[in-house]
Amino acid sequence: MASSSSSSSSSSTLMKYHIFLSFRGEDTRLNFTTHLLQALKDEGLDVFFDEEKLERGEQLSQALSRAIAVSNISIIVLSEDYASSKSCLAELSDIMDRKHAQGHIVLPIFYHVDPSDL
Repeated sequence: MASSSSSSSSSSTLMKYHIFLSFRGEDTRLNFTTHLLQALKDEGLDVFFDEEKLERGEQLSQALSRAIAVSNISIIVLSEDYASSKSCLAELSDIMDRKHAQGHIVLPIFYHVDPSDL
């Protein structure tokens, strides 16, 4: 069946990425997240992965919000220091807003943390 979101905003009908990958770079960029990214790409999926270490600035947060808005799914790699990053928490807020407003799919991965700790 074709997209049935004609009643929602036009920007939500144009998906650019299959997956938005949210992670704390200092915790997981050079190990788990890099391997996950490669596995997803090997499956032919288009993944938004912030390869820059820029975690500040209005333009970056707007770019991340736009990337979340044009992704079908968000995968959140919840690592030990994820919640201590303001930019990670801003991404998480945007992701959850989309989940509640538009049914955006969110998949958490608990990386070296127990879900009960969160």
